[in-house]
Amino acid sequence: FLLPPFSLSVHCLLLSGVPAVCDVSSESLLFARSSWCYVDDKVSRVAWLNRSNIIFAGQDKWSLDPRVDLVTKGQLEYSLRIQKVDVYDEGSYTCSIQTKQQPKTSQVYLIVQVPPNIYKVSEDITVNEGSNVTLSCLASGRPDPAITWRLLNPSADPLDGEEYLDIIGIMRNQAGRYECKASNDVKSDVKYVNVVVNYPPTIKKTQSSETQVGRMGTLQCDATAVPTPEFEWYRDDKRLSNSQGINIQISGTTAILVIANVTEEDYGNYTCVAANRLGVQNASLFLYRPGTGRDINGSACVSQSLWLLLACFACLFFKC
Repeated sequence: FLLPPFSLSVHCLLLSGVPAVCDVSSESLLFARSSWCYVDDKVSRVAWLNRSNIIFAGQDKWSLDPRVDLVTKGQLEYSLRIQKVDVYDEGSYTCSIQTKQQPKTSQVYLIVQVPPNIYKVSEDITVNEGSNVTLSCLASGRPDPAITWRLLNPSADPLDGEEYLDIIGIMRNQAGRYECKASNDVKSDVKYVNVVVNYPPTIKKTQSSETQVGRMGTLQCDATAVPTPEFEWYRDDKRLSNSQGINIQISGTTAILVIANVTEEDYGNYTCVAANRLGVQNASLFLYRPGTGRDINGSACVSQSLWLLLACFACLFFKC
């Protein structure tokens, strides 16, 4: 019989002329089963034993365990009750009945189920893209719990893993919140691990500008990266900063260069540079006269000239 870890009652009922039979029951919210011992009416002594240890002999309690008591309902019922059952109570219980003819016994075996408990799980981690990652989730319970993993992302693929989840060459789309779930016949336990994946900047969108002289010109550069990239704007080999007529606006992964009053000298090529500690990427954008026919979308470049790399890293990490 499989029982949850609540209260156990084992009953022994004394009736005339019925063969001896015993069962086990649990006074819990989930189970309510009856168990009885039937013997003739010439009984001189009844006892409950756990393995070879006497728990009760008649009305006399031999056990020192305060959780154990005797429940009698009428002259013919002899019930054993154990409060707050735990795994140490598992084992064989025997109802022994002494009669004038010969002793009669009936035995039950108690198996205690324990709900899962995840007692150790990986801490939140931050890794670089391409690294190998192992997440661990250790749980106890009876029966032994089954452990499953999933990435809480609707587009994520199913995961193969039990106590240990191995991710070889982790990619940015594998970042997120991982759920470890331990389940058995009793219930489930759940824990979570947050995984952050660092990767170098990728400029995913640029917006050049076709602007008349005297009007406001705007160039926009959007990048994705973890950690969030820092941005620099360049015109030829000169780094631009907020000054009269120029305003640089940076919000998260977007950088905007605003020229308040465009002049003839402002037309030409501009470079947006996005950088974090894992890498650098730049893109060319154009501010041009109306009607010149240029494509307003700039182009991103993975390779940079030496001066641009040096300037970008120097400004990013030494705050020039």
